[in-house]
Amino acid sequence: MLFNIHGHPAYCYTGGKNFNPTLPTAVFIHGAQNDHSVWILQTRYFAHHGFNVLAVDLPGHGRSKGDALTSIEQMADWLIALLDAAGVQQACLIGHSMGSLIALETSARAPARVSKLALVGTAYPMKVSDTLLNAARDEEQTAIDMVNIWSHSTIAHKPSCPGPGFYVMSGSQRLMQRMSKINPAKVFYTDFSACNAYANGEQAAQTVTCPTLFVLGKKDMMTPPKATSTLRTAIAHSKTTLIDNCGHSLMAEQSDAVLQALFDFAKS
Repeated sequence: MLFNIHGHPAYCYTGGKNFNPTLPTAVFIHGAQNDHSVWILQTRYFAHHGFNVLAVDLPGHGRSKGDALTSIEQMADWLIALLDAAGVQQACLIGHSMGSLIALETSARAPARVSKLALVGTAYPMKVSDTLLNAARDEEQTAIDMVNIWSHSTIAHKPSCPGPGFYVMSGSQRLMQRMSKINPAKVFYTDFSACNAYANGEQAAQTVTCPTLFVLGKKDMMTPPKATSTLRTAIAHSKTTLIDNCGHSLMAEQSDAVLQALFDFAKS
């Protein structure tokens, strides 16, 4: 599904279903150097079980055109503009990593538009090491390799995870490489810089009144569960689901557990 946002085409995956304005809407927001496809299992299930789905490609990512936006605040404004273009008055926002910061900031800027908030693989502050920032700027493939290793709980997934012949780490690596190929403008560095610079997380969290869920991987080295303490304290009414044997790439490593946590939350 395509919308025109700020003069550029913006793509949203709908889970294989036509958009139906009478149904509740779930908006899925990907992280750095990714696109909507990281949510493929979760979005298809939601779309076939009573929800509208808008799994966005952020500007400069996937099928959405325009330059990658340089701040979390700009991305939140873009997301609000997308809700306007889609005619969605209120939605459940589900964001992973950088996408979780976008969802959080959107909730602070437009609280009446957010019915529920799910923050997956999140942290605040979401600081990025100088080594990784420099690699993303100067040696993008090195940065991809570093993140791919650090985002998974093990380099030796069993052959049946999640299906015979499917290799989780290779899939994540190829997606990040594809982002580099379709947009050579150092999107990884732009995304990481936006995460690193975002300073409104605690203030935004203090404004959240809607139901909120944290979904965290117990073995996440990129955004370890302890790094959510500021947000979880600020959103005192929030709930947390910790997923075993799982790193930062939660949707790939433990796809069914992530789906169950998100769907139960969205339906409750």
